Amino acid sequence: MSPRKLRLVVEAVKKLSPKAALSALSVTPKRAAKPVAVALTSALSNATHNAKLSEEALFIKEIIVGEGSKLKRFRAGSRGRVLPYVRRGSHIRVVLEEVKKEEI
Repeated sequence: MSPRKLRLVVEAVKKLSPKAALSALSVTPKRAAKPVAVALTSALSNATHNAKLSEEALFIKEIIVGEGSKLKRFRAGSRGRVLPYVRRGSHIRVVLEEVKKEEI
């Protein structure tokens, strides 16, 4: 999916907690919500399982959508011509961080 479409969805959930972001993505009417939800779910499960962090103490530090590979394709045009177009891909990077409780 193109990065431009994904960035629209990412901007809507960037400031939310991971649980709130997943619930917001489940009701978002855009098709780009599903890949963002998959990436966020993967990052959340990696943080809780691999790093042994508490799910309630996590927040989204950043979500970056970068350009991936591009596939050059062609469509048939009139009078035997070829009309080129580009199928864009993207990379989604989710960084979660734990809230540190400061001791007084």
